[in-house]
Amino acid sequence: MNLLFFLFITLSFLVAGWRQLNGTATVGVQPPLEALTGAIITSAGEAVQLALGLIGVMALFLGLMKIAEEGGLLKIAARAIRPLLYRLFPEVPAEHPAMGAMVMNLAANLLGLGNAATPFGIKAMQEFDTLNQEPGTATDAMALFLAINTSSITLLPTGVIALRAAAGSGNAAGILPTTLCATILSTTVAIISAKLLARFSRRKENPAPPTRSTSQHEASATQRWTMLKLCLGYGGFAALIFLMVLYGQQLSGGIVPVLMVAVLSFGVIRKVAVYEAFVNGAREGFQVAMKIIPYLVAIMVAIGMLRGSGVMELMTTTIGPCTAALGLPAEALPMALLRPLSGSGAYGILAATINNPAIGPDSYTGYLVSTLQGSTETTFYVMAVYFGAVQIKKVRHTLAAGLLADLAGVIGAIIACKIFLS
Repeated sequence: MNLLFFLFITLSFLVAGWRQLNGTATVGVQPPLEALTGAIITSAGEAVQLALGLIGVMALFLGLMKIAEEGGLLKIAARAIRPLLYRLFPEVPAEHPAMGAMVMNLAANLLGLGNAATPFGIKAMQEFDTLNQEPGTATDAMALFLAINTSSITLLPTGVIALRAAAGSGNAAGILPTTLCATILSTTVAIISAKLLARFSRRKENPAPPTRSTSQHEASATQRWTMLKLCLGYGGFAALIFLMVLYGQQLSGGIVPVLMVAVLSFGVIRKVAVYEAFVNGAREGFQVAMKIIPYLVAIMVAIGMLRGSGVMELMTTTIGPCTAALGLPAEALPMALLRPLSGSGAYGILAATINNPAIGPDSYTGYLVSTLQGSTETTFYVMAVYFGAVQIKKVRHTLAAGLLADLAGVIGAIIACKIFLS
């Protein structure tokens, strides 16, 4: 991150300076260096506003998570998907609190609740850090977890559906199948690349927890039960996907209220002091949100400089004609380039694109930018927030795995849109 941060800022300054020296003064047009200065100040302010905006969301969902944790819900959920997570994260004990936090984070991402997923993801990172033998350096588990989050496997992209509906789409939820295809591909690539890259960036890890010795008969019975649970789980997942495709738009509005009622009801049934537990969890969410402000300021200023200096515009005009031949129109290229860098910037591009009368939400380009927004996550934002919460400075192979997943998401979105819109 040190080198990347330096390169972003230096490149932005050099491009803006070159445009300033080689351009001619135009009435009403702000000089490039002044525009760059404005982008720096604006981005720093937006970073703080974003962190402050996260306080309420983090307090809410970490409060709910504390109720679920004290009631034992996280352990129950962790056992349910233990076979999968145990294989993906062999260095994390099966009953470790990180497992429960990961379950909640992945569930929130599946339902398109990005803000809800963030507190759970930060909690998982904090629990991972308790197993970290080298504080300040990312573990293999951290890198894999971040890669999965940046690929953002999503069943219901609620925010994108709402924006498409506001733009007058005749089928606002029509991006569900394209989003599923793109996000499944990107998540698969994220897992494979993180596992492979970890071999080239090996470090000392805590060994996996020892397993109980069993007889051959016991092992066979355990394996059959494990396979049965996996089959039931995948069957339920497939059924959930089918429901999301058919009724996703109708279900999207009630997800958060249902989640709150379900968690509170569970806590009451398990005889948890729900109010006190919620307040304790919310207090922790407030502290975490304040802690990540410096990291957000750093990364958002660097990204704002890339935009304000014209680097993003230069890349678009240079490679746009080439990408159009591959199914990525020039109008959608800014989304593909900006999505890993800035969530708010990508959201703005999405809104501007689908509200453009020449494009619209139901054109190929409209579907493509909607799918890109719904099927991938802001890689640098996720890294800044999650690693910032545990003061990780050496990210190892995390960035490479995340960017490979982003590329796979773009490819998957193009393929899916061509298939479903042909």
